Amino acid sequence: MRRITFSRNYTISLSRTCQCYCKYCAFATHQAHLHPPDEVERRLDEAARRNAKELLFLTGERPEVNPVVAEKLRSWGHQDFTSYVVWACERALERGILPHTNIGVVTAEDLARLREVTASQGLMLESSSVRLMDTVHAGSPTKHPELRLATIEAAGRLKIPFTTGILVGIGETREERIESLEALAGLHARFGHIQEVIIQNFVPHPNYYGQEPAEIADLASAERWTGTGKWSAESGVWDAGEGDPAPAEQRRGPGADGPVPMPGWACPVTIEDLELLIGETERLMPGVGIQVPPNLSDWWIGLAEAGATDFGGLSANGDHISPEHPFPSPHQIRKQLTPRGFALTERLCVYPQYMNPEWMEQGVLDVIKLKYWSFIPRLGSGRRSSEEIDPGLAGEAIAKGREGARLSEDELTALFAETRPEVIEEIRVAADGLRAELAGDTVTFVVNRNINFTNICVVGCAFCGFGQGKRSPDAYESSREDFIGRVEEAVEFGATELCMQGGIHPELDLEAYGGWLRLAKEVAPDIHLHAYSPMEINHMCERSGLPPSDVFAYLIECGLGSTPGTAAEVLDDGVRQRISPNKLPSARWVEIIEAAHGAGLNSTSTVMFGHIEEPRELARHMEVIRSVQERTGGITEFVPLSFIPYNTLLGRTHGVAEISIEENLKHTAVFRLALGRAITNLQASWVKMGLEGATEALRWGVNDLGGTLMEESISRMAGSRHGVRLEVDELVAAARRAGRPAAQRTTGYEIIEAYSETDPEPAAA
Repeated sequence: MRRITFSRNYTISLSRTCQCYCKYCAFATHQAHLHPPDEVERRLDEAARRNAKELLFLTGERPEVNPVVAEKLRSWGHQDFTSYVVWACERALERGILPHTNIGVVTAEDLARLREVTASQGLMLESSSVRLMDTVHAGSPTKHPELRLATIEAAGRLKIPFTTGILVGIGETREERIESLEALAGLHARFGHIQEVIIQNFVPHPNYYGQEPAEIADLASAERWTGTGKWSAESGVWDAGEGDPAPAEQRRGPGADGPVPMPGWACPVTIEDLELLIGETERLMPGVGIQVPPNLSDWWIGLAEAGATDFGGLSANGDHISPEHPFPSPHQIRKQLTPRGFALTERLCVYPQYMNPEWMEQGVLDVIKLKYWSFIPRLGSGRRSSEEIDPGLAGEAIAKGREGARLSEDELTALFAETRPEVIEEIRVAADGLRAELAGDTVTFVVNRNINFTNICVVGCAFCGFGQGKRSPDAYESSREDFIGRVEEAVEFGATELCMQGGIHPELDLEAYGGWLRLAKEVAPDIHLHAYSPMEINHMCERSGLPPSDVFAYLIECGLGSTPGTAAEVLDDGVRQRISPNKLPSARWVEIIEAAHGAGLNSTSTVMFGHIEEPRELARHMEVIRSVQERTGGITEFVPLSFIPYNTLLGRTHGVAEISIEENLKHTAVFRLALGRAITNLQASWVKMGLEGATEALRWGVNDLGGTLMEESISRMAGSRHGVRLEVDELVAAARRAGRPAAQRTTGYEIIEAYSETDPEPAAA
């Protein structure tokens, strides 16, 4: 799945007074226009009520050239317009909303003043063609390419995260479009400050004389977002009137009559033109965001498939530049993107790589740390914690870990936070050495099948894309016939294990859970049943009124052979309250796992990492796991599960991205050192990491590749891209690529069949 981002913003057109006379613009006025302070405060309060994270301040170019505007500014205590914008940004920050300003060509001094109170700034280049100064930009002095490029360059020198772009269809040639991108690429190569490039197609606008574009935009947006307007779900476009929806470039918006004709100076724009520009932007500025406005054409799905990465600010109160073209809502976009393999996720107005003191003033960064800390990328030392971690701890911790000695919380924290490549390599070598000593070189796997018998769940975890409400169209419950069919398929495939888990269905009681076990044993008497997470066991206890020990005794009678140590996430209640406040607390998880061991059952153990947890919280988790094993000895393996964000609340609205493979591997090695000699087997989840990543993990302390699975719903519904089933020969081949022999095992790690490095490939089942 690929992420397409957007910003949840609110727009304030602080002043539409402008000194320019661009032929295509319907936003600017040459009358005095300036929102007074009380109106700004009112709109900021409205933005906060609408849960906007970004405040987009739009203005005309140098509105203070109008004497009435200048006099109003002076009466409010501002010597110039930039001072007023700074004041408005300060008021936004007070409400926890991040300002992004786009106020035209200004001096480096003005940019510096704004930098103190903005998260990011922007200015469209539009075009580098001087020729257009005689056509669409005639009478618009600050649209000269040299002035605009000078402003963008000044922003780079000041280290301001910057958004820019080109306007396509205003009479430029195809060669001039590429030249414009090349000019931006040259500045970005020098300063690295361009976070995104907007590829915006021109659309004609009606005359708004006597109307306020912001009011038109707000009305159009409200109608489209609520579905009360003329949005056509069948065609996927906004309907301007009776009959077929009008093309985007001709729509006039609510209450308008007839299409808007294209002016004579305009040039046609096709989806192929935009696809070419997206490709050129990616080539010239790799890693820079590529934004296409989804309200200005009906091509946005195709442009996403062509490589666009962002849909910009889906403003809660509409597009003030093109007010008759309302943005689709995030829900409307997501509904069309998801089936095509895209995940729509929120971002802030400043891109993650710039969220640090080098690029942002501390006062603005403090707002992000206070309100939007989950958007700050993982940088090893954590996002919320301000603690200083002694880098000198790592060396001694690695040496102790290699010997299997217990590591302190501080030592584990230091290893999880480590970023130095040479030290990470030392961690890898130590973890791989400990693996070889404890588990040998053989790479094991189990032939198994997952059965997720229902996804109906009442818990509501922010990290989950699997659980559904009972009335959800995606909710399901397995029938008896379907369940039997899955068990029979597992037997035919040669599975020795069934792994059974489901959502916390409010109507399932202890007998129902026991019934699934009995039914599985009726169909496959010899198969091992590895079933029911501690969360499910807790649900059975609550429904039956029995303690965990009695619940396990009943389930063992029904055929239970072992239990998965899932539902652990991070065994720190601070983390659990943030990502899943309805989940069982850490102590209860430990109680249930130890009850399983006390009943004679083995369990696995897990961690879900790579979301909002801090290194110290992972350290505490590992201390809990190791302590349980030292008390009971009932844990057969430890399974690190990296977080898949795409179809989850944490990914959609909290900016949490998938952990990099490099960070994933480092964490894997630290997990091995944290376990010491307490738990022999460390498993790599190919569903989370991909088979290539899991194969590489065999060099980072891993000795087990998990199972064939046959059916995997939990990671898949969260957006995993790595499939739901592997064949035996694929797992054997993965081990051989790592230079290691492979063996099929039982759930309890007894070897069933060994494959040497020279044996022929096993036949696919």
